[in-house]
Amino acid sequence: MLPPADLHPPLEPRDVLFQPQASKAAFMRTRLSLPTGVELHVLQSGDPTGVPLVLLHGLSDSLASMRPMMEHLPKGVRVIAITQRGHGDSSKPAGPYTTDAFVGDAVAAMDRLGVRRAVVFGHSMGSIVAQRLAMRHPERVAGLVLEGAFPGLKGNPAVEAFYDEAIKDLCDPIDPAFARAFQESTIARPLAPELLDLVTAESCKLPAHAWKAIFQDLMADDLGPDLPRIQAPTLLLWGDQDGFVTRADQDRLLAGIHGSALTVFEGTGHDPHWEEPARAAELIAVFIQRHIAHAAA
Repeated sequence: MLPPADLHPPLEPRDVLFQPQASKAAFMRTRLSLPTGVELHVLQSGDPTGVPLVLLHGLSDSLASMRPMMEHLPKGVRVIAITQRGHGDSSKPAGPYTTDAFVGDAVAAMDRLGVRRAVVFGHSMGSIVAQRLAMRHPERVAGLVLEGAFPGLKGNPAVEAFYDEAIKDLCDPIDPAFARAFQESTIARPLAPELLDLVTAESCKLPAHAWKAIFQDLMADDLGPDLPRIQAPTLLLWGDQDGFVTRADQDRLLAGIHGSALTVFEGTGHDPHWEEPARAAELIAVFIQRHIAHAAA
């Protein structure tokens, strides 16, 4: 297990990997047309020749939700935040909205960006996409960072109840009150009002048919039996006040993914990259330095 961030030795400022983004660092937004039939919005920062770090957001989020953490990531890393299909300002096709489709988009986006291998960060829904990506395309994944991660939602009575109560009859346009309540349910620490407003607005962009299809696909999947197929070094980040993901889920991931390690954020909810973005960024930087170095470039 990795030690808590406050026990790490001081970061060496002479090492370009650990020089944080300047306050006015360049963030480049692009739109990728993919052979999978969608166009995805992408936000990049850092060194274009550095270790690639692909960020996959959670359900109803977008690349905008990754910006707080990106501002703390080292400038020696090539950071690539992808808005997945249906979300944010990316394409909103009729379907499919399966994990397979999200994985295919991620691989196609990496191809378009000239990324052979990358460290892949996945939050919540994005953690499931990241796990399946590592299982099906191990040659593309140099390392995994899974935040608020599920080993699968199949047979989860709380998720099934939430689907029946809040998602099954969801209609367009998405009610901003529903979107705000959904986002507020994921946090344990107060967020800056402008960030909460932003992620609420992004949640309203996910069409009702996509909400339903994503939930249906996730509730049918159990990654547990396939976890040993993940061979990449893996770091789990989990807040002990997470109302969606349990410690038992983390223990199942630790048991299934050989050599994986867990860092617990005390007093934090489902979104450590929002609630403690600087610490999450530092843990990722240390993980890359220890396990990846320049092998993913």
